[in-house]
Amino acid sequence: MSTLLLRWVGCLIMFFAVTQVSIASSHREAPLIADDPLADNTDVYAFVSPDDPSTVTLIASYIPMQLPQGGPNYYTFGEDIRYEIHVDNDASVPGDEITYRFTFTRVNEDPTTFFNIRLGAENIKATYTLERSMDGGETFITIVENGIVPPYNIGPRSIESGVGLNADYENLWENAITQATTGEMVFAGPSDDPFFVDLGGIFDLGDSPRQGEDDISRDGLAQFNVHTLAIKVPISTLKKAGSAARPSSILDGDFVIGVWASASRRSVRTLYRDGDVVDDGRFVQVSRLGMPLTNEAVIPIGMKDYWNAITPYDELRDTVLDKYFYNPELALYMDTAFFAAAVPAFAPLRIQEQSPTLLGNVDFSNGADGLFILKGNAVLDGTALDDDVFGTLLLPGPGQPRSVDLWPIFHTGVPNFPPYQLATGKPAGNPLAPGKPFINNFLPNGGDMLRLNMAVPPTPRNSDNFSSLGLVQAAVLGLTDAAFSSDSLQMIPNMDGFPNGRRLEDDVTRIELQAVSGIVLAAVGLFYDDYDLDGGGSPVTPALLNVLGYTTEVESNDVPFRTTFPYVAIPWRGTEVDHTNFAE
Repeated sequence: MSTLLLRWVGCLIMFFAVTQVSIASSHREAPLIADDPLADNTDVYAFVSPDDPSTVTLIASYIPMQLPQGGPNYYTFGEDIRYEIHVDNDASVPGDEITYRFTFTRVNEDPTTFFNIRLGAENIKATYTLERSMDGGETFITIVENGIVPPYNIGPRSIESGVGLNADYENLWENAITQATTGEMVFAGPSDDPFFVDLGGIFDLGDSPRQGEDDISRDGLAQFNVHTLAIKVPISTLKKAGSAARPSSILDGDFVIGVWASASRRSVRTLYRDGDVVDDGRFVQVSRLGMPLTNEAVIPIGMKDYWNAITPYDELRDTVLDKYFYNPELALYMDTAFFAAAVPAFAPLRIQEQSPTLLGNVDFSNGADGLFILKGNAVLDGTALDDDVFGTLLLPGPGQPRSVDLWPIFHTGVPNFPPYQLATGKPAGNPLAPGKPFINNFLPNGGDMLRLNMAVPPTPRNSDNFSSLGLVQAAVLGLTDAAFSSDSLQMIPNMDGFPNGRRLEDDVTRIELQAVSGIVLAAVGLFYDDYDLDGGGSPVTPALLNVLGYTTEVESNDVPFRTTFPYVAIPWRGTEVDHTNFAE
């Protein structure tokens, strides 16, 4: 090639390398990551393992919306990407304490064919190395070598027949589960996408549930696959260093962890004419995820790529994104003073604008002051909103009404301090009084991540009390069920649910929309506007019931989850899906 052409190619390579540095994550929710699906982190889950409560399962999914029939080059993990699952268990120490790092190698066992699988040979076959750091990323040790990634579930001739792998696919998939040298159970491979949501409705300007007479709400991720990393880790490995072997209670703060995942690429790759390839740049984060739907539905499009270029700990120092949680855009579509009339699907969701309390009516609508109207008042003494307890962390200033509920849900977790205790046991109209202890997953270490208190036992998935509404349902039981009406701490079913971690079954879209609509405020005694405080009426008002009854009409996954590790369902088969006939 001419010198000019070589320079042009070099510039093009540099352009793509640089643009990949600031990419986003989660189901194509940011502009740049849509161009780099292998590095796109779609979801993160963290839960106490239901069949082994001495362990916690961490799951990170990548490569969104895979067509099971998407051949001939079927999906797998990228070779030039570091996939990492991060764990923080000590807010007093900056950054992660534990990191699991996956890297992958791919080979073509039979490069003479265009088929992905033929005569026992597999092309684009991936294996992996898993490393673990227990010292904040300073050093890593290898705990799995040559880990098996099961093949894509192409079809019966490719998998079961004699001209394919001559194997049972489920056996291939389960045989890929391995044990690390340090005791963790590990899986890396294709799976059904465990997230369920009406993507089409939600992003059609909030049309969920769909309002058209003949327009049926549907799971936009039904019959799609992802690639899943799953690790089952002993709680003894994850808990805070120096803590007791067993938690003192289900509120033990030494058993709180923060979990997030990322993907990183090298910043520059140089290709030479003689075939040499030199990676002379450091690895740079191009994708991250902790809490679901943060970058999809909270961060505006102009900041999405920036959000994914920083870590949760950067958010502690750079607070430019906080305003989107203090005054969330979604709240505008639940407020009749703004744009609620334009989003009829959200009609049941309304925010407290005159929440009646003995301290006066409190307004949590966008731009209002919320509980900041009490700043300097002695009624805040000894509460989580007291400057002498957590500083100005949860009540930073006027005009930031959701600093007390939405912001901590995503950035700190919830402490076991008033007002964050259930309204059960509180005098009517006094949400700042001590109430029923409920949850403690407080880890004020930075920004967006899943926070899980591992001391909370799992709710059996086959229990009649199990609910995909997670902590929302636990709060309802704690407020209304006679079995949980005492003021003392009790293990209430689903206290192990989102946003105390995230289980596969949790209906996070519905929970987060209810949270934007103020359901957390109501749970602690900041009831809805139609609560008759003076008349001594029940706080279970029509407004509260509307929010609790809200549904997107997509409330569960399209296939059942497994009862054993890695809990996700096996991937859809390419010869069996039918995207022309969506499941209702």
